[in-house]
Formats: sequence, C-alpha cells, structure tokens
Amino acid sequence: MPDRDPRIVPLTSDGIRQRFLAFFAARGHTVVPSASLVPAGDQTLLFTNSGMVQFKDVLTGRETRSYRRATDVQRCLRVAGKHNDFEEVGRTPRHHTFFEMLGNWSFGDYFKREAIHWAWELLTQEYGIPAERLAATVYSDDEEAYAVWRDEIGLPPARIARWGDVDAGDEKNFWRMAETGPCGRCSEIHFDRGAEFSEGPGCIPDHSETCPRWLEIWNLVFMEFDQQPDGRRVPLPFRSVDTGMGLERLASVVQQVPSNYDTDLFTPIHTRMRELLGHDPDAFEAERFSYQVIADHARAMTFLIADGVLPSNEGRGYVLRRIIRRAVRHGRLLGRREPFLAETAAVVIEVMHGAYPYLHDQRAAILDVLRREEAQFVRTLDAGTGQLEEALAALGVAVPAARVIGRRPETLGPDAPVLDGALAFRLHDTFGFPIDLTVELAAEYGVAVDRPGFEEALAEQRARSRAGARGELSRLAQQASLYEAILRRAGEPVFVGYETTEAEGRVVAVVRGGTEYGELSGSGEAEIVLDRTPFYAEGGGQVGDRGTLYAGDDPIFEVEDTQKPVGRLIVHRGRLGGVVQVGDVLHAVVDGPRRARIMRNHTATHLLHRALRNVVGPSARQAGSLVAPEYLRFDFPLDRPLSDAEKTAIEEEVRAVIREDRPVDVAYLSMAEAIAAGADAYFDEKYGEIVRMVTVQGYSRELCGGTHCRATGQIGGFFITGERSIGSGMRRIEAVTGEAADALVAQRFMLLDQVVEALGVADRSQAPARAAELQARVREVERRLRAAAAGGPVRPYEVAQRAERVAGVPVVTYAAPFESQEEMKRWARDLRGHLGSGVVAVALDAAEPILFVTLSDDLVRRGLSAAELVRAGVAAIAGRGGGRPEMAQGRGTRREGLAEALQRVRASVAATLDGSA
Repeated sequence: MPDRDPRIVPLTSDGIRQRFLAFFAARGHTVVPSASLVPAGDQTLLFTNSGMVQFKDVLTGRETRSYRRATDVQRCLRVAGKHNDFEEVGRTPRHHTFFEMLGNWSFGDYFKREAIHWAWELLTQEYGIPAERLAATVYSDDEEAYAVWRDEIGLPPARIARWGDVDAGDEKNFWRMAETGPCGRCSEIHFDRGAEFSEGPGCIPDHSETCPRWLEIWNLVFMEFDQQPDGRRVPLPFRSVDTGMGLERLASVVQQVPSNYDTDLFTPIHTRMRELLGHDPDAFEAERFSYQVIADHARAMTFLIADGVLPSNEGRGYVLRRIIRRAVRHGRLLGRREPFLAETAAVVIEVMHGAYPYLHDQRAAILDVLRREEAQFVRTLDAGTGQLEEALAALGVAVPAARVIGRRPETLGPDAPVLDGALAFRLHDTFGFPIDLTVELAAEYGVAVDRPGFEEALAEQRARSRAGARGELSRLAQQASLYEAILRRAGEPVFVGYETTEAEGRVVAVVRGGTEYGELSGSGEAEIVLDRTPFYAEGGGQVGDRGTLYAGDDPIFEVEDTQKPVGRLIVHRGRLGGVVQVGDVLHAVVDGPRRARIMRNHTATHLLHRALRNVVGPSARQAGSLVAPEYLRFDFPLDRPLSDAEKTAIEEEVRAVIREDRPVDVAYLSMAEAIAAGADAYFDEKYGEIVRMVTVQGYSRELCGGTHCRATGQIGGFFITGERSIGSGMRRIEAVTGEAADALVAQRFMLLDQVVEALGVADRSQAPARAAELQARVREVERRLRAAAAGGPVRPYEVAQRAERVAGVPVVTYAAPFESQEEMKRWARDLRGHLGSGVVAVALDAAEPILFVTLSDDLVRRGLSAAELVRAGVAAIAGRGGGRPEMAQGRGTRREGLAEALQRVRASVAATLDGSA
C-alpha cells in the first residue's frame, strides 16, 4: 500500500458497520438483522451466499414487508454452487469462505440514480475515500447508469468501464444469485490501491478486471428480471435495488492495509496462532498462506456451528467438516500437532460478539464441537496413514525403515516409485485424507504420487456429483416456476386450519405430472390448490394434514399430503376419483382424529424441549424435529447419551406440566417483541416480520406456526421410547403421547404379565429377583460349558510340573477361560507356590483378555520385573498394564493376541536374564 492517506477516516470494523447502518437509517431505511447462514425455506441454496437471500421473495413479489427500504449487514458463506470461493481462500488477499455483506435495498422504491448517489456520498464523505481513487463499471448497454456516473457524479469517462454481454456468456456486470431467481444489470465501484500495484500500462478499469491495482469494493445491482429454468428472463413485478459491499474489503481500504487478512477482523487470529506456534513476524510471512487459510476457516466454522450446522458426511455438515479438516491440515503444515481450532474460534467469538451477541451465548457449544471434530480427524489421519503405509509396502518400500522425516516431494528423482492416483483418491474419498498430506507422507518414504491420476478421479467424481445436483436443481426449479406462476395468478390461499378442520374452498389450480390443467378427470395422482383451506401444510417439523375434498356429498379427492412448495402456496397432494375443474367449490375436511394426535405430539414437543433444557442445560436446543400422528422426534446437540436419571427427570417434568393442564396461548407480534419476550426461534425456520408465538402458560415460549392443544392436559400420557446418537455430537429423542402412550403402557403390562408367568412367580414384584437367580444359573452353566470345551483350567500343580526353562529359570505361561479375574489370580498364586522359584504368566481368555504375571523374589533381585513383562506382552492384545516388580497385570481388547502375548513374556524373560548373565 502507498503511504497512509490522511483523508480516509480511520475506523475499526465495528465502526465501519455502525456508520454504514446509520447512514442508510437516516435516509429512511429499516435496519434488518442478519439472516442465518442456513437459508430458510429455499431448496436451491446450501448456504446464504449474499445479502439478497432473505429478501428473495420480496424481490419477486411473493412476500411483502412493512418497509420498502432496508439496510443490513448479512453474514455469508461461499463454498458451493455458482458463488464458490473455497479454492481461492488464502491464496489471494481478498477471497473468503465466510464474509459480511453490507447492503441497502429498495423494493419498488428508488432505483439507479439514488443508489449511485448514496454509494458515492457514503464512500467519499462518511469514510473519506478520495474521489480520484474511485472508478466505476456498468453493464455494456446501461446508458442510464453510465449517465449518472458521468454527468451527475462527475466521474471522468476514463474511469468508467463498460463490461458484459450476458447473452454471449459474459456475465460481468450482470448479477444473479443462483441458476434461477432475481437478476439484473449492476454497477461496480472499484478502489485504486496505487500505481505500484499495476501489472502494466493497461492496468486501468477499462482494460483489466483482474489487475491487483483495482479492488472492487461495492456492487450496485439493479434487479429487473426473474431468471427462469428454461433460460428466459421475465420482468419482476417491480424494479428493485440490491447493493452489496464486502466488509472485509472495505476494512482493508479504510484501515489502509495491503489485504483483507491484515484488517482487525483477522489479525487477532493470526496473533493467537503465532503464540501457539512460537512464530516471529518473519516466520508468519513465510507461512502466510496457511495462516490465512486457518484464520478464514476459523471464522466460517465458528459461525456455521453457531447457526446450527454440525459436522457430518452430507450436505451442510459435510461442507463444515471439509472446512475444519482443511484448517487442521494447514495447522499441521505449520508444525502444530496439538489441537488448536478451539483456540482460534475463541478469538473469533471475542472479535465478533459485539456485532453478533449470540456467538457469546453459544461459546461453550462451539468450542466443544470443534474439540471433538478435531480429535476425530486426528484419528482419521492416523487410520489413513496406516492405509497409505500398506499401499507403500505393496510397492516394495520398507515401512517404516525407509521413512525420512522432512523429505520433500520436490527432492524426489525421476526414478522414484509412484503411488497410483486412483488409490490416492480413495484415501481422500474414504478417509477424508487430504491429497497434499498423501504427497507429503509418500515423499518421506521416497515415493511420488500420481497427481494427474488423482485429479482425473476427482474430476470424474465431481462431474457425477455436479450432474446429479444440476438435474435435481433443474427439476426443483421447474416445479418452483409452476408453483410461483400459480401463486402470482391466484394469490396466497387463506389458511383457516387453526380455527376449524372443515371449510369451503374454490379450486384455483389443478396439477398432474408437472402440468397445470383447467379440468382433470379419472383416477390417479394429482395436486389441487384451493383459495381457502383448513389443511395444514408441512412445516416446522409438523407433517402435512390428510383428509378428503368433497364435491357436494361426493368424495372426489383423497388428500394424502399437504405441502407448501413456494411461499405460502398450500398444495393438496393425493388421488383424484372424479372430475374437478378450476372454479369448482369443494368442501375440504381434514382427518380430525389424525390432526388431534399431531396436535398432542406438537405441544408435547414444546414441553420436551423446555424440560430437556432445564435438565441438561441451555445448549440442548432444538436442531430438528418430526411431529407425526404416531410419535414425535426431537434432535438436539449433546456429546453423550442421556443418563437414565436425566430421562426420568425429563419425563416427570413433562408429565407434571400435562397434569397441571396449563393453557396454551397464541399471540401475533413482531420478531423483536417475540425475542424480547423470551421466545425460542430456530435456525432452519423462516420467519416474517410478524411471528406467531405459542406460549405454554408459565413454562415455555416458542415461535411456531403449527397446530396445538388448547391446554396441556389434552396431551394425555407422555413416554420417551428411545434416545440415541444420530451423528457426531447430535442426539435424538423419540416419544409418544395420548392413545399411543396408553397403548405403550398396556403393551408393557401385557409383556410383564407374560414374563411373570414364564418365570413362575406369584406376582410381579418377585420377577426381578427370580430373573437374576436364573441369570446366575445360566452364567454358571455357560462357564462350565466353556471350561469343558477349552479343557478348563487344570490343577495348578499339574501345570507346574510342565514348566519350561527359559535362560535356566522355570517359566509357566497359561491361558484359560477362568470364571473371573479373582479366580485367575488365585490359580496363579497357587501355581507359583507349587513352582517355587520361577515366572508365572497367566491369561484370562475372554472378550477383554487379562494378562497376569507373578514371579518369585529371587528373580526380582536378579533384575526381572513383572510390570516390565506385562508391558512387553500386553501390546499384543492392544492393551495397557503395569504393577509392582513381583506382581503386575494388564487388560486388552484383542483376544486373538493372547498366544503372542504369552510368547512375548517368555522372550522378555530370556532377553533380560541373558543380558544380565
């Protein structure tokens, strides 16, 4: 960077955010909170990748807000899809996975002129950026924007570039969020970093969009079109403005540093890593790439976990796992073998919690997830290393003797053995083993890696994945286009299902096989949209209603499911059994008993959530749920099983609230009011300005659109039927209520009575003791059978007579299925008494084998140690052990290694005594 420019206002990142929001708030914009990184209700996006995601339905006219101007600071992630910066992170000064987007919005209000003027005013006056250091670009045919820049702002034509021809495949200055959706021409603002960054005389905005001299800092998008799946662009209902300015880039300009990674958003993370590694500034600069990867990924993983994403092997969880593993990999490249991710995340929380207070609230959960995932990946690396070494041994490499720690790939000669690229890919695909690590480890054994073969296998996998994803995306987009057209034409259906389970509704659309019909007859699958319906569409974990649509008294459509595919459009899916036309008035009747069972389970889910948090702690927040008529399912983060005492406490608390018959109230209020009232909201749900808060009086408050009981007493019974792990750090509870709970109790009593009868006892209270007595008998019989089959432990004096001499000393090694550890020890001590001077090594042959060694005092004086002999042998059974010189034991998990363990004891005796002779 050139010398510091005194005209630029020095601001922290917090100050930049605050000044941006205040500027637009003063110009009639409503300040809107950032949405989650997990897009709510949008199947076309993996993550929120821009500021416009939460306003997508507003831009298309499907949703209305109380304001027409908005401003926000949106947290974003770009690691997949059209906008994917993952591979560039750390390599360039300005690409990131996680970043913050400063934005201002107009929904059918102001357009190009105001957007350009306000952007210019904010940059030059509020932030003090000199006008002569700014340039602009416009879309090639955008005369209106060009004229505003040239004639009203006064920007010289030499600093206005025309870019883009979207119809010819050049999308510069034409912006769209994804393959489909709102799009339009845009105008970018670029900052001149200084002539010393020029790549040549042509490095001006009009000739080079990649020249490092020019830094794009703000994109003003003029939304006019809706991109269709078939490639057409149709006009939106109204013109809008969507601007986006990366906070990190702006901070690098305002703080006058060479790159985003030198701003106060990243330097504290660098500082902590340097402390952990003991690096001075020169070492940091030499390893800047890895430092930047770690700093970027620390931010991404912290916010993803805070927004409810947990590491897994699919979807969003897999992306998080990739980010974590890439960070660990770069930590290892820096020489860090100890865990460090939680340390970097703690710094992120400290830096960012002022703007995002919820990070501080979830600090413990975030750090816990990262500690566990990092430890798991270390185990994965160890497993992958074993697989790699097996493959190297197959090439004739002496493993581990041939390994030279620190030997680099570039030092290998042309005659070095080569590891097959397909095998390297399998390590990557199966074990998550980074290719760079494979190359590095193979090089230490003097082996090169077929990188082209690896890249070919990787490209084939990506092509398969991309083809499948594109096909699914295209299918979803085509369906969405049809539903959106229906929604625009017919408007939102009126849902009356909170008040009733029956209503009259006029048919506004009939669909079969992705095609809309004016009239449809015969039997078969179909979809019907009514202008008014009591059917609840699946959402918030609650399944959709079922029931029947009647034409007069005749049932003509059996509703098997109710969905909300776009916006608030309610679609009844099922089987047609007659003739239906658009315009017909049908009588819609929900399956009432089924709805009642769902309501009981939904209200019980709220009670379960509150009880769980009361018993386990506030971090046990809902991470997913299913509310069905038969049962309820509740997912929550926890790294251990619930104890029996905890499950009992949760059940008892829920049942107590049910017995109290507390009223369940519903209120509609603003999101801010609901959160202030203490309502719980969830990351994967989409909320409007006005939200529905369900309150169990004096107990819980949740934002929820589902159907509920009027009072908790209507739930009836409640039983937890299962609790299990569903992934790393994630648990699932299943429970039943009402009739299902009654049926469960009846079933358990019936089974208990059958057990009582089979045990032959007088009443139920005697069953446990009788069962324990029979179990003890069975164990004794099984022990005797095993002993008989294995020859059993013979008498100690008989074994003593068969002792072998090792280095002149009597040694007995013996394994048998002893009844218990205590029996084994008694048998061994008896044997030593018969043996006199000597070594006794006895093993319990069991699923978890035990090795016991005892020896006479004279051999201890000669230098033998039972503890050392156990340590020599226990490795063969994958265990650990120790003890005193005269007596020691160890326990393992590898039963098949017992013979080798005893052989190692004999060998250790020989080695010790021969060496002391």
